[in-house]
Amino acid sequence: MSKYRGPVCKLCRREGEKLFLKGERCFSPKCSFERRGYPPGQHGKGAQFRRRRESDFNRQLRAKQKARRMYGILERQFRRYYEVSLSRRGLTGLNLLQILESRLDNVIFRLGFADSRAQARLLVTHGHFSVNGRRTDVPSMLVSQGDVISVREGSRPRPYFKDLAAVAEERTVPAWLSRDLRNLSGTVLRLPERSEIDSNLQEQLIVEYYSR
Repeated sequence: MSKYRGPVCKLCRREGEKLFLKGERCFSPKCSFERRGYPPGQHGKGAQFRRRRESDFNRQLRAKQKARRMYGILERQFRRYYEVSLSRRGLTGLNLLQILESRLDNVIFRLGFADSRAQARLLVTHGHFSVNGRRTDVPSMLVSQGDVISVREGSRPRPYFKDLAAVAEERTVPAWLSRDLRNLSGTVLRLPERSEIDSNLQEQLIVEYYSR
């Protein structure tokens, strides 16, 4: 399976805003975006001073790329999510965002059990989590209402999970999820509403991009 292996800070600089791909590091002075907020490349530093009219296509492309990079998804899979959302009832853009939020790696990140989505993917891939009592190592698994995600018993003695409850307690949990720190588990109560998803995402532009 292919995946992006380059420096993730370049992705934030390309989009011109923080995507919080490195968790706590993004809030520290070590954040690359704070030191070099201009686009990457040899012409990047001068690009911020040049004014140019942005085309509709470029706005649509940047909206799609930003969402894809935030959730750590490659183009082929992202387009497949769009096609699924198109076949569902309701607003296509909202359906797409709900699918992205329903990914197992994102739910673990939202529960506060990982510092970033990338770390959540790694933890799932190594088999540290179970869904409804069954071990899974597929970060892209879509969870549904009523599903229970928990840390496996065999993983709890590890140093990371021993201190996880104290660390996760400082992280807020969205209203569409419930968390049990004592048992290191969480439950999906419902699908998230639009107001509970990142407001910087422009799903209508993403729909326009794929509707060309």
